Amino acid sequence: MKGLWTPAWIARHVAALVLIIAFLCLGWWQYTRATAGNALSWGYTVQWPVFAGFVGFLWWREVQLARNGGAKPAKRMREQQAETPEQIRRPVRVPARSAEHDTDDPELEAYNDYLAWLAAHPGARPGDYPGKRPGDNPS
Repeated sequence: MKGLWTPAWIARHVAALVLIIAFLCLGWWQYTRATAGNALSWGYTVQWPVFAGFVGFLWWREVQLARNGGAKPAKRMREQQAETPEQIRRPVRVPARSAEHDTDDPELEAYNDYLAWLAAHPGARPGDYPGKRPGDNPS
């Protein structure tokens, strides 16, 4: 608990308190405007207290984290799980497929030939292909 009264924490407590009071005052101001006939202010009447509640929630959460040791539990877990060389994860190596695989699919072979021709002729249009393009009707 002593750690919550350092100069940095006092600044956080004051900032949270100032923001909460300011947001609640802004909500009250919007409420007075809304009751005076400004219909748009009804939304802001709800919005500002929600902001104040959010600041209060963040302040409470940070205080709880500081009281419970903050990020130390995660650090302790990592230290406990100190990895030995046998425990280090390695990427799974998948053997690459051979480029010279046999295929019995003539359509696939024609498509691969078409793609190879397009790669070899970067300025050409698909209509310039001298062979039979995949998907062409055999009529």
